[in-house]
Amino acid sequence: MKAVQFSDFKAPLEIVDLAKPGIPEGGALIRVKAVGICRSDWHAWQGHDPDIKSLPHVPGHEFSGIIEAIDSSISQWQVGDRVTVPFACGCGTCRHCGQGNTQVCPGQFQPGFSANGAFAEYIALPFAATNLIGIPETLDFTTAASLGCRFATAYRALAHPDQAGLKAGEKVAIFGCGGVGLSAVMVASSLGAEVIAVDIRPEALAHAEKLGAKLALHPDEATNLSVEVSMDAIGSAQVGRSAIRSLVPGGRHVQVGLLLGKDGNHSLPMDEVIARELRIIGSHGMGVSGYRELLDRIAEGTINPSGIQTSLISLGEVPEAMKAMGNFENPCGLTIVNRFN
Repeated sequence: MKAVQFSDFKAPLEIVDLAKPGIPEGGALIRVKAVGICRSDWHAWQGHDPDIKSLPHVPGHEFSGIIEAIDSSISQWQVGDRVTVPFACGCGTCRHCGQGNTQVCPGQFQPGFSANGAFAEYIALPFAATNLIGIPETLDFTTAASLGCRFATAYRALAHPDQAGLKAGEKVAIFGCGGVGLSAVMVASSLGAEVIAVDIRPEALAHAEKLGAKLALHPDEATNLSVEVSMDAIGSAQVGRSAIRSLVPGGRHVQVGLLLGKDGNHSLPMDEVIARELRIIGSHGMGVSGYRELLDRIAEGTINPSGIQTSLISLGEVPEAMKAMGNFENPCGLTIVNRFN
């Protein structure tokens, strides 16, 4: 099978031919139909993620596809089923998985990090009974590939009461209008919130306005915002501090962007957190149990993920797209691979 692989961190990404993977015990082999390119994949390539234990490595973690083969112990899924998975797949047996919080499972499997990922024609997945999610026939593979990381992450971070719990009429500032940020703009607008989008790119701000943002600001303009909820959708120490300082007393900041590399351990304005009784919330994707609600809202038309500008590319174009991501040169919105030959 064709795949995109790096032999060392920061080394050039190469198109290679690899053997089709086998089926893990309790797992499934998925023929990939679409896979998104996310900044988390770039972090993996750069060596910022400690979960990558061996090289060479195939990244890619947000995908959709068709079951090619499945372990005989699994009866609820069959070859030919259309599926996706969260980017954090739970083991299915621990206390957290039992509570529906597979996204924080201590023994979780992350495609493209724990093992080879979906920048390939096929991907092998363990824990299939716990993590496979059926894709309705009305949802195309390209849109489904955007759910496992960006939309699911944005939805849970903002909508769920145990996270930001964003309410109608509240103001929310979304810092960073890439894939997850634009998803957050759409989710927040669907909840009836007043959305302020912040980004350095005029085209990203224009797209955020199309998706429902009431204000679209350059970071230099984003001062004294006084919002109830803020989100760092980039993963930057400086951005995180700015987002926290935009909150009113009692406000909630939700951190979605990964803080890796030099930003991995940075200081927060804890004096302000204490004095204004702010809440800092980490949000790590969404467990399997949350997908039904999201899929129902998509079916109802309350949220339309396909409204986000999407660039469709081939597997052979992944190396250049990943390189551009490191320089923040990608087109605003999503870049998704939907051609594999």
